[in-house]
Amino acid sequence: MRDDDLAFIDSMQRDLRNVRWAEPAELRARARRRSRRTVAAAAVAVLALTSGAFVAAGRAASPAPVAASPSPTAWSATDVPAEALLQPSDLRPAVTEAWNDAGIDETIELDRMLEYCRQNQGLRTEWVKSRYSRSVTLLRERPGARDQSDQQPVVLQDLHRLAPQDGERLFDEMPALLAPCRAWRSTGPIELRGKRIQAEVVHSWQTVDSGFAGDESVLVRHTVGKARRLDTGAPISDGSAPVDQAVVRVGDLVTVLRAGPGDEVALRGLARVAAERMCRAANPGC
Repeated sequence: MRDDDLAFIDSMQRDLRNVRWAEPAELRARARRRSRRTVAAAAVAVLALTSGAFVAAGRAASPAPVAASPSPTAWSATDVPAEALLQPSDLRPAVTEAWNDAGIDETIELDRMLEYCRQNQGLRTEWVKSRYSRSVTLLRERPGARDQSDQQPVVLQDLHRLAPQDGERLFDEMPALLAPCRAWRSTGPIELRGKRIQAEVVHSWQTVDSGFAGDESVLVRHTVGKARRLDTGAPISDGSAPVDQAVVRVGDLVTVLRAGPGDEVALRGLARVAAERMCRAANPGC
């Protein structure tokens, strides 16, 4: 299967309703190969289609107080301390659990589908690489669920420590990164009521806000339009709600916050809370 077909199937997986996907075994195999953080990000996007919006503790105008953190000498200036990440108490209602892991030499990837979009147009995507990173997925019990071992992801955060010049470069290059994908038509085959047809869906990535947290910040929005048949132009499904990501820099630290469609104001507020926590570990600090 061609790369553009895979990209289309990956995007339509969350957009099309009442459609049976072609080659489900391959899709399941691809999902199993994904990293935990990629799977969690996809789960957050799907989750928010059926749940209420999260709220940052203290809201945007009054970020939650950051808990007292150890002296800067308690960790190396090169790693990313867990205390610099968002904590369960930073959301209201508070989440019940957090997944946490760390990494070295990882790239700051905003969206896998954005990379597909650029590849489809013959463009390379060179993601900025961090020196050290740490991530957290904040989980909450599903309302009314009998089995609370199956918790729902609410917010996913990746926090990276970069070389001094790379943090500013990430934001300087953001417009050029997104510009080719403001209206990308992704086409490919699907199975609809037992028939294999060609369909298309329009993706759009753009910045909708900036300068709301930390030293630099942007809000990147991904929207997906209605899927349509190529032969007749008839719609197959409704478009999905926009998905926002907040990208924030404080000193040599850059964080990417992901959540499903919800309250844009609350996401900016949560970004401010994250920036407050990053201040304690950034170089230079706040």
